[in-house]
Amino acid sequence: MSLFGLGRNQRTFRPKKSAPSGSKGAQLRQHIDATLGSGNLREAVRLPPGEDINEWLAVNTVDFFNQVNLLYGTLTEFCTPEICPTMTAGPKYEYRWADGVQIKKPIEVSAPKYVEFLMDWIESQLDDESIFPQRLGAPFPANFRDVVKTIFKRLFRVYAHIYHTHFQKIVSLKEEAHLNTCFKHFILFTCVSLLQTHQQSFEFSLIDKKELAPLHELIDSIVTY
Repeated sequence: MSLFGLGRNQRTFRPKKSAPSGSKGAQLRQHIDATLGSGNLREAVRLPPGEDINEWLAVNTVDFFNQVNLLYGTLTEFCTPEICPTMTAGPKYEYRWADGVQIKKPIEVSAPKYVEFLMDWIESQLDDESIFPQRLGAPFPANFRDVVKTIFKRLFRVYAHIYHTHFQKIVSLKEEAHLNTCFKHFILFTCVSLLQTHQQSFEFSLIDKKELAPLHELIDSIVTY
């Protein structure tokens, strides 16, 4: 069973996305599966020697999108507009939605609507070949890493909402170990992996530290800044 399988009762929020077929996605996907199978998450997030950083980011972006999609899919009957009328992460943090195109000014929406908007937006980015190339050797756009950072920042907000609002439900479903493993993998990739790239140096992280504040105590237990 896959590390990210949720069993017979999982409710998939939307169809699973595949890694770019014309890129090195399949090869990198096999590497990820092999390292995850070893149980070593720190090795799983490390850029393989000789691989292109943008290819690595692309494959992992698809993986983490699928991962959050599956996790949230288990909660759709509990995360409703009535129960979660706003997208929050505890009493101090509220997230409003804007995509910069159809919705330019941030609007207040329920948590399920926010996640729906988010997943639709991410899918549109993943399906846009000018951003996530499908052909082998096709160039990535100059703003590719900025797009990836925005995707991961917004995916983090789903984790923050789940932990603050629905963790007890996760416990009752006996999925807390799975959630914690998924989140640890996510944090190690977004906060640590790009500093551990086998002789290469990339002086940026995928999520600004201030964005991580809603879950800082949990994150501090995973990685030391």
